[in-house]
Amino acid sequence: MRINKYIASSGFCSRRKAEEYILNHEVTVNGKEATLQTIVEENDEVKVKDMLIKPQQKTIVLLLNKPVGITCTTELHIEGNIIDFVHYPERIFPIGRLDKDSSGLILLTNNGDLVNECLRAENGHEKEYIVEVDKAITPSFLTNLSKGVKIYNPVTNSYVVTLPCKVSQISKRKFSIILTQGYNRQIRRMCSAFDYHVRSLKRIRFMHLHLDVKEGEYRLLSDSEIQLLK
Repeated sequence: MRINKYIASSGFCSRRKAEEYILNHEVTVNGKEATLQTIVEENDEVKVKDMLIKPQQKTIVLLLNKPVGITCTTELHIEGNIIDFVHYPERIFPIGRLDKDSSGLILLTNNGDLVNECLRAENGHEKEYIVEVDKAITPSFLTNLSKGVKIYNPVTNSYVVTLPCKVSQISKRKFSIILTQGYNRQIRRMCSAFDYHVRSLKRIRFMHLHLDVKEGEYRLLSDSEIQLLK
């Protein structure tokens, strides 16, 4: 198995992060510095920053109903981080993120390779949200949202136009929206572009997975549910 995939499949980090460690000369195989082309054989000893990496026996995925106030980070020094909140006995990390002010469905896993599969933009995985705004929704607002909106992307320090999406009204101030992207605070920025402000935002679906646990609780995905994520 290629070295970056081996490290990711162990649950230590994502494949991209593994490549960073390799390029920074922090990975060894049997005591020798690894390159991106290094292949790991059975019984090889792989270390990252002198920490032994062991292959993961089974992929674990949790479906959590995240409450407002929990931050989707693995940084344990941050108060209210999702890892301490879940308190799972094995090393896991979130697949993507939900803003601290948002709630609903978030997945956590021990498989870094699976994270990349789920988040790869070209896969176009659907994510569905219920959004409540601060004033009455108009037909033009929904139409403008669905066509794509020019928003600021702080990650690249530039403006982007969101992809067309599915939007439907639920009540006077609530609507559902289905995205295939995941820009930072995307829905909030889209609404703000038309002078609407989000009062509550909940993710209710990711691909084939629906929010089916109580707030603050989680369940383990079955093997068949995990297979559909790959």
